[in-house]
Amino acid sequence: MAAPSHSRLSLDRAWSCVMLNLSISGWGSFRAGRHFAGVSQLVTAFSGFFLMLAWMWKWFVRIIQSQLGDTALSPVPTAWLWKAGVISFGVSLAWMSLTCVSLIREAKKNEAMRNVPPKLS
Repeated sequence: MAAPSHSRLSLDRAWSCVMLNLSISGWGSFRAGRHFAGVSQLVTAFSGFFLMLAWMWKWFVRIIQSQLGDTALSPVPTAWLWKAGVISFGVSLAWMSLTCVSLIREAKKNEAMRNVPPKLS
């Protein structure tokens, strides 16, 4: 399978990258040729997800311990886990939305340049 050309971003390809970004933050940016932004968005989104997952896991363990009648409950999970997770995920979504706007603008500019007829002498 040949690699897609990243020289000119068409409007259709830009919209498909936006839809990819909406499904997995950063994947569409990566596919559009913006590798640094794509990888960074993926890393921040997944780190936020796993921080929130760790916080929820600690709560679930505590709830299960209390339901089983365990007298030595694990400590209440610290709030920094979910706060850092929400902030990390929010940064990824904000960065993704800015990249999506940038992709659409670039594609519209490329479409306008492509539709200009040649000058006759």
